[in-house]
Amino acid sequence: MGNLGLLLALGLLIGLVLRGTNVILASLIAAVVVALSNGLPIAESLLTHYATGPAGAFTFAGQFFLIFIAGAVFGKVMAEARATTRIAVLFRDLLGRERVLWVVMLACALLTYGGVVVFVVIFTIYPLALDLARDANLPKRLIAGAIALGAGTFTMTALPGAPSIHNVIAARGLGTDLFAAPGLGLLAAGLMIALGMAWLERGRRRALAAGEGFDPAPHERVPEGEDLEQDLPHWLTAILPLVLVLAIIIVPRLLAALLPDEAEGSVARLVAFAVAEPVFWPSLALAIGTLLALASFPRLAGQRLASLGRGTNDAILPIMSTAAIIGFGGVVVQTGGFAQFSTLVVDAGLPPLLSAFLSISTVAAITGSASGGLQIFMASLAPRYLEMGVDPEVLHRIATLASGGFDSLPHCGAVVVMMAIMSLSYRNAYRDIAVLTIGVPVIATLVVLGVAALSGAAA
Repeated sequence: MGNLGLLLALGLLIGLVLRGTNVILASLIAAVVVALSNGLPIAESLLTHYATGPAGAFTFAGQFFLIFIAGAVFGKVMAEARATTRIAVLFRDLLGRERVLWVVMLACALLTYGGVVVFVVIFTIYPLALDLARDANLPKRLIAGAIALGAGTFTMTALPGAPSIHNVIAARGLGTDLFAAPGLGLLAAGLMIALGMAWLERGRRRALAAGEGFDPAPHERVPEGEDLEQDLPHWLTAILPLVLVLAIIIVPRLLAALLPDEAEGSVARLVAFAVAEPVFWPSLALAIGTLLALASFPRLAGQRLASLGRGTNDAILPIMSTAAIIGFGGVVVQTGGFAQFSTLVVDAGLPPLLSAFLSISTVAAITGSASGGLQIFMASLAPRYLEMGVDPEVLHRIATLASGGFDSLPHCGAVVVMMAIMSLSYRNAYRDIAVLTIGVPVIATLVVLGVAALSGAAA
């Protein structure tokens, strides 16, 4: 009965989200179904396990609200200053309009690696992507795929140093830093770029051969290139805040590698603080980048505080939506079914890294959230793998990579939002998105997992 209740709750959650129900309401309804079908006290389930338990919604929101707000504010300021558009135009000018898919992917990748939240990237890149797709006569589903690859795969989980929430969750949960297992991360990122762009270029050739061209929605106004380029800042001014954010994150790690272990003084203390603070330090980097952006862009004159306020508002939906999914998972982990699953996966005799991959992938698939699945794994299962002797840095990288695979099932919030923003149907566009955000990351993760296992990192 309990396991049937879990399946029913999961199906209900997915169905409600796909029908457009608010994800917070959907997660609460699904959590009630889990509690009732598994004989859990309903009050304790909702007020403790869902809300404030170790894997609770507000526990997560409290731990990571600073990085969410810092990223959303930075992204909003960059967008309203039109710096994000200028960066995309820069890639277009460097690579040429004919390389539309590369332009879109690289622009999204740079922005997300620099700390701009995914939803802001989609909103700001999409107008330029539409203009380029029209010129190249490419279907929008391929543009959606390029955005998904650039914004939601390797910069989210693979690249060392990224201030993504996934990298931060793993660092906080395992006591590592944002640069954990950099070689494995770079290998995974290279594989995702190569496989993903090969798929997109294949799709482009097939679309052209089949006569499938640009297909805007009836209500969509496709902007002209001239409209997009009016009142843009200089490219160097536009890119400097991103460079500053990344430099603040990366430099302490470089100094930590260069300084002797017995080094003392203010620099050594600052470096140690930066490396030991996976949430505060990247948040501080984003805040400093925001201050530089506010000072650099005359377009923001007279509305700086208003822009900061709008950015803060932009953080509310992502953090609450993610927290709600995690709250649902916080109830699920109290059930006998989850305990059985944990025992089955951990004690199945599989290699530890493969076992970790399977457990994270399953939880991320259930929640439809990479950050949600990763947080639940860190709170419930990660200590078991550390006890097996898995290197924390390797587990950090494998865990983040694994979280970014099966999270992108149809009920994933980011997928739902992307479909809505771009006026696409699942029937038309989801196949490409699934290949690029599920298939490609899973293949890359398995390859990296094999490399790590061969190097003896699992023990």
